[in-house]
Amino acid sequence: MTAPAASREQWIDHPRGRIFARRWSPQGVQQPPAAPPILLMHDSLGSVALWRDFPAALSQATGREVIAYDRLGFGRSDARSGRLSLDFVREEATDVFALLLDQLGVPRCVAMGHSVGGGMAIQCAAEYADRCEALVTVAAQVFPEDRTLSGIRAAREQFRDPGQVERLARYHGDKARWVLEAWTETWLDPGFASWTLVPILPRVRCPALAVHGEDDEYGSAVHPDLIAQHSGGPVERAILPGIGHMPHREQPDQVLRRLAAFLEAGTGG
Repeated sequence: MTAPAASREQWIDHPRGRIFARRWSPQGVQQPPAAPPILLMHDSLGSVALWRDFPAALSQATGREVIAYDRLGFGRSDARSGRLSLDFVREEATDVFALLLDQLGVPRCVAMGHSVGGGMAIQCAAEYADRCEALVTVAAQVFPEDRTLSGIRAAREQFRDPGQVERLARYHGDKARWVLEAWTETWLDPGFASWTLVPILPRVRCPALAVHGEDDEYGSAVHPDLIAQHSGGPVERAILPGIGHMPHREQPDQVLRRLAAFLEAGTGG
């Protein structure tokens, strides 16, 4: 996947610390594209850097600006202390999303997220309908499915190997241990068992694309099914055969084609 695109860094001031963001523009475009940009929300262990070359390729494929940011506590953003709130998905929408868009100078966007970032994108589209042109979820979960929790337990065992944490530190520095525990200990907390996005999905009225790998080890097709069943707007499901939890890495060209077609047809882009 080769798609060079110009990028620049930007920092956002938040009451709890600075948030790092990177912006990509389509190659050869002198002015920012007129269509709203795509805002990427990363997964539980993710960061801007871990999107790798996907944002640049996405910008080229759609002709839109693409923005990715590190949540507080992740990547290059400032560290956090203490346990992650069990209400962290909603809080990302209510405490960060609008502030982020305002400082980025972005009136509206396409909210797009991978894994729990997809859940955050759903929450943002529900809370800020006027600021979301469209919603894209990739391997999103809308409740803690048994498959999700089993996968997290297995991953927690793998991270007992110090080498795994060292690899995570390449992207999160000395925040790596906090990042890991924010994922495993929050999702496996008994108090998180009742979390669900189903009640808020009817408030999502923009067009939505739910991309999901048929072999996703962290969630079955029940998640895109629930998104399609309960959303208040039109939803396109894209169940990809032979694909696991990382569709944008496993089959990036296929994902890019689906995304570009969806945005062109669904939003008039």
